[in-house]
Amino acid sequence: MTSPDPNPNPNPKSIPLADLAALVLEATEKDAPAGGLGDDEPLFGPESRLDLDSLDALQVSIAIQERYGVRMTDSKETRRALSSLSNLAAHVAARRA
Repeated sequence: MTSPDPNPNPNPKSIPLADLAALVLEATEKDAPAGGLGDDEPLFGPESRLDLDSLDALQVSIAIQERYGVRMTDSKETRRALSSLSNLAAHVAARRA
């Protein structure tokens, strides 16, 4: 008898938000803000606690391509995807092979 998977993932394309948060922080060389990053917390802009800029966006998009094989080429789409961890996860999951 096999035991159930301790981390069931009903959608094999989905990406754990904690993994994306770690990737964003690593790519931008930032420390996690107090209490961690919220799933829908802004990653960029005046409301962001990370204070990320356009170079950080480029670094994150390169890290996404290297880790997940998803290229982020359209600037409007990239801005939407990088607006929060939830949006980034949805973007990557929708484009993974």
